[in-house]
Amino acid sequence: MANKQRIMRVLRQDDLDDIVSIDETASKQSRREYYERKIASILNRKTNINCSIVCEVDGKVVGFMMGYVFFGEFGISDATATIDALGVHPDFRKFGVASEMLDQFVMNMKAAGVRKIYTLVNWDDFALEKFFSRQKFVPSKRINLEYVMP
Repeated sequence: MANKQRIMRVLRQDDLDDIVSIDETASKQSRREYYERKIASILNRKTNINCSIVCEVDGKVVGFMMGYVFFGEFGISDATATIDALGVHPDFRKFGVASEMLDQFVMNMKAAGVRKIYTLVNWDDFALEKFFSRQKFVPSKRINLEYVMP
């Protein structure tokens, strides 16, 4: 992996199969329809920029980071971003791919005028929480609330 070139680029429609494969390997389930909708939403947003990126090694997608930029949400006028999907092929984990994608994402968000990036982590996903903690993410002052439909 050390001598292989990594390329960070924006997500494209034709990345779907690779993203589904990476996610399926990790989650042990196919979520193709979810990622079809997600990619369509990202690429068809008229009021936003495509901030989702993939990492290629030797022309093959080995990781992805999907998110959105918001120019004022929930009554907050500042530009913010969210990261809501992250995946790295198991063969490329432990090589800094996720960190490199996050670095690129942060650089892109700074250029867009974003001052805060948010993400959600399941309370029992210790590996993901540890990754974001190492990247200087801290608990937000906002509380995530949910309502379970009866």
